[in-house]
Amino acid sequence: MTIGTHAPAAPAAGLASPLSSLLGARQWLNGKPLGAADLRGKVVLVNFWTYSCINSLRPLPYLRAWAEKYGKSGLVVIGVHTPEFGFEKDLGNVRKAIAAQGIPYPVTLDSDFAVWRSFGNRGWPGFYFIGADGRVRHYALGEGDYAASERLIQKLLAEAGTPADGPIAEIPGQAIQAAADWASLRSPETYLGHAQAQNFESPGGAHADVSSRYRAPAELALNHWGLAGTWTIGGEFATLDSRTGSIRYRFHARDLHLVLGAPAKGRSVRFRVTIDGVAPGADHGFDVDADGMGVVREDRLYQLVRQARPVADRTFEIEFLDPGVRAYVFTFG
Repeated sequence: MTIGTHAPAAPAAGLASPLSSLLGARQWLNGKPLGAADLRGKVVLVNFWTYSCINSLRPLPYLRAWAEKYGKSGLVVIGVHTPEFGFEKDLGNVRKAIAAQGIPYPVTLDSDFAVWRSFGNRGWPGFYFIGADGRVRHYALGEGDYAASERLIQKLLAEAGTPADGPIAEIPGQAIQAAADWASLRSPETYLGHAQAQNFESPGGAHADVSSRYRAPAELALNHWGLAGTWTIGGEFATLDSRTGSIRYRFHARDLHLVLGAPAKGRSVRFRVTIDGVAPGADHGFDVDADGMGVVREDRLYQLVRQARPVADRTFEIEFLDPGVRAYVFTFG
């Protein structure tokens, strides 16, 4: 993913205005359906996002602030939720995520990627800045450049005849939404499903789509990982088949996240996290306590580590104390 890149507008699939594609969106949350006619004369910011993606979550404080600050001047912020994983297609899951993340503006569900394709979007998060004339004026892929984005919003509002000047604000996020520590980040997004998995180091290698017994590697190179216990490594995620099992990863970042899924609604999975073999203490993430204990109750991103000490190469391990958990992807911050 390209971080903080402002680029020329992506193609809009031949539509006179890409906003017309919103008419095909089947479900809306936080408001009534919106189309090109509803948005005529408005400055529109369309954000493509998905709720388990850390890169989609960290910009949310800015989107909330801009919707509130500039809404009366004619800015309309629209979230287009286009899922990366199967569980993100579930309406109930998305509704719960919108509430948990405090999103106040309208969100449309784009589970079939129809709106994504119409806009010609290229990744998460994608930002389309659309003038009052309905034309896409700028496209940004990835996090960052928030000051430039806010100045652009002010410029488009001024062109529309509803100027809204004011100081450009830096908005600190809380918990999972806090900005990444880019200077210390040395670990990449790492998928556990075989369709995109890399750097797997359990002895004997990975066995796709078959329940197999794995042993944790004795040592790990940076950004390599391994499994212990009986797992089925599917295309999108790895599922724990044995009563207990673990994942080990050698990382270098302030924050470590892991997208996890519960076995079924109503069932949960307990887990224990260690860093370099000991409980995280002050380095625990939002979803674990100082002893490293936590519970997977729903399908989402879990923040497992936020280091308070200086960032260095460390070995992370998560031990699951119940079967059936699904593990999708590591992300960092």
